[in-house]
Amino acid sequence: MKIKYLFIFFLLSSFALNAQKSPLVKGTAASVGMSSETLTKIDALVEQYIEDGKVPGGTFLVAREGKIVYENTFGYRTSKKETKYQSDDIYRIASMTKAMTSVAVMQLYEQGKINLDDPVYKYIPAYKNQVVLDTFNKADSSFTTVPVNKAVTIRNLLTHTSGIVYGNFNPGKLMAVYEKFDMNVGFSHESWSTEEWINKLAKVPLAHQPGDQFSYGLNMDVLGRIIEVVSKQPLDEYFQNNIFDKVGMPDTYFYLPEDKFDRLVSVYTNFNGKLITVEELGMTQGTVYPTKGPRNIFAGGAGVSSTTIDYANFIATLVAGGSEILGEKGLTEMTKDQFPKVLNDYETNGWKNGSSFALGFQLYLDSPNKKSPKSPGTYEWGGYFNTKFFIDPKEQLVFVGMTQIVPFQSPQFWEEIYALIYDSIASDK
Repeated sequence: MKIKYLFIFFLLSSFALNAQKSPLVKGTAASVGMSSETLTKIDALVEQYIEDGKVPGGTFLVAREGKIVYENTFGYRTSKKETKYQSDDIYRIASMTKAMTSVAVMQLYEQGKINLDDPVYKYIPAYKNQVVLDTFNKADSSFTTVPVNKAVTIRNLLTHTSGIVYGNFNPGKLMAVYEKFDMNVGFSHESWSTEEWINKLAKVPLAHQPGDQFSYGLNMDVLGRIIEVVSKQPLDEYFQNNIFDKVGMPDTYFYLPEDKFDRLVSVYTNFNGKLITVEELGMTQGTVYPTKGPRNIFAGGAGVSSTTIDYANFIATLVAGGSEILGEKGLTEMTKDQFPKVLNDYETNGWKNGSSFALGFQLYLDSPNKKSPKSPGTYEWGGYFNTKFFIDPKEQLVFVGMTQIVPFQSPQFWEEIYALIYDSIASDK
């Protein structure tokens, strides 16, 4: 009998040790040098945008020094205003998936399993002898190519300098070329596996020579396949084992389990001057992938859905130094400026607010062009369905905001929230 109880004791102890404690805890604004009065102004700001028909609602969270100092949820799930958003709602985070893929790549880098300047073809042979788009005939979409002058590397993928783009974000010749290869894929695919998709992508001509310029595209999706090759795990399993379980992210998935379908929020769009969900319009083809996807293709650049608190816990591990998921070596390399001067041309590449690019993130610099209140060294990104995050290591500050609307035509919404967050620090001094 004693042996039995002893076994149970050790079993429970082991469970307790392995159970992940959330990196973030509830705290007061005053305890971390922030003004709760100023943070509360976010409520009025969001509610005004909802009243003006620019934002449907969502969940917004601010944390500093590991303490959640602001978290609130606004709005309704449908235009009929029958059910309110809940704090544990699940959102399509789209390109905020890229941060997870970047972390996964840097984990393998820290383990010595990859080198950032390795050619992609070392892991995916289909990427050997790639070509670059040269001429394009608009009349019949025919084109010519030239060979690459150097191989695409993992670092090129992390910095979006490979020449791989999003065809559907580039109207004209690039969209036409990507369409010829059936490559306007972003979130899922009805029949392909990740391996099939990424191998097919290798045949698409690059938009430019590798390393020549920044071109946002399917780079992280290629990295997702490299993670699979190196780890010998499907990307969803790798994320689960090496990020989600370690951080404590119980509601984060590529494809949701059936018992969580009802927590996935609807996507809004502007229809005749009114915000209405795509479900109400019968236009769900591009939004149902988290519940109806084939579950055999994992888009490392855009495929994950999550909650605000899950994602906040994820980025909180980064502001705290990586914690269980990433060491100092990987985090330092991942968060430093990666662009040489030739690429960091604000006018050419659109970095007009004093920012550059790290490995998978936009990076704010201390420059004359800087127009954001964020500290130099802050890194951030967003998602297609209008989700946002930023990490300010200097201020030990993280922000996650999630709503669901396409297209979004009020980018100043986020900047106004950021201004209030930083005002709350200044007003307490």
